[in-house]
Amino acid sequence: MNPVEILQKQTQSAYELTNKVIGSIPYDRWNTIPPVMDTNVAWQVGHLIVSFYFNSIMLIKGHQPDVLQKIPLREYDAFFTNARPELSQGQFAPEALHEQLLVMEQKSIAIIGSLSTENLDSPLHPSPIASPMASTKFEALDWNIKHAFWHGGQIGMLKRIVHERYNFGLKRT
Repeated sequence: MNPVEILQKQTQSAYELTNKVIGSIPYDRWNTIPPVMDTNVAWQVGHLIVSFYFNSIMLIKGHQPDVLQKIPLREYDAFFTNARPELSQGQFAPEALHEQLLVMEQKSIAIIGSLSTENLDSPLHPSPIASPMASTKFEALDWNIKHAFWHGGQIGMLKRIVHERYNFGLKRT
């Protein structure tokens, strides 16, 4: 496997694991902010939508009009980047956020797959917002994977609190 294929496979794995946990949480629990965590599933998913766009799409290939037509990223940025989760509570339908996350993931995977190995050492696509984590496309994509797992873990903790422990299918023998 070449480095692009590895990044694409790792990104898919991060997305798939996060999606398994997200998909197991009932939508009526997505806006619950438990006392022990200052976040909720809706905010986490909205944050992933914004961050996947920034780290694996915009910094790699620039703005993508097809995505911007489907997803209100400017509005989401205001609610899901630095705003407190209670400000977004009940503002967005969980079903829509979930669907838009999947759209963003598909676009992200397609863009990663379109790269050549030589592209990975290239500087980031110019952006009015500098990445605090990356200066090359490889670094942005690598951070995207780590960030997806970071928030996937937070979503797993939320699931355990607002619904039930996630069953990974482990069986004792």
